[in-house]
Amino acid sequence: MKKRLAVAFTGPSNSGKTTLILKVARKMIHELGLKVAIIKNDPKDKAIFDVPGKDSYKFSDTGAEVIVTSPTRTTYFSKQHKELDDMIAMFGEFDVLLVEGLKNLPLPRISIFRNAIDEDYFPYMNALAIDHTITLTDYALPSSVDVLDLNDPDMVIDWVLKHAKVIE
Repeated sequence: MKKRLAVAFTGPSNSGKTTLILKVARKMIHELGLKVAIIKNDPKDKAIFDVPGKDSYKFSDTGAEVIVTSPTRTTYFSKQHKELDDMIAMFGEFDVLLVEGLKNLPLPRISIFRNAIDEDYFPYMNALAIDHTITLTDYALPSSVDVLDLNDPDMVIDWVLKHAKVIE
């Protein structure tokens, strides 16, 4: 079996996590030919999956596990917490898993900041992706943390391919 990699991206709201993941995923898929899977954490349950009154909403509203499939997509609705291994199994084949959020997962982590760094993230990060709005000398960054350019997805991809966790 081919090795699969997983890495997580964390940071405060509006730091650029989703934008960076989108850039990295597009390049991995379209330029490197990799199959990419993405897990996005929705800790505040703000994501809107369907419209009340439609069948898929009604099915999901029962509390059942629901898969909605169409010619262009398949959406999985679940009313139960899933562990990382369960989510990985749902994806089937992929080369790289990019996880947004989920700070407690045992994955190498890239923390993303603009304007200011929250030092509470230091114990959980393996890399720091920042832009020109951050002055690193203002912080006591642990020496083990790699610094990446938030606006250079190729640099981030190189880091991911070298440091991501190999998963079964």
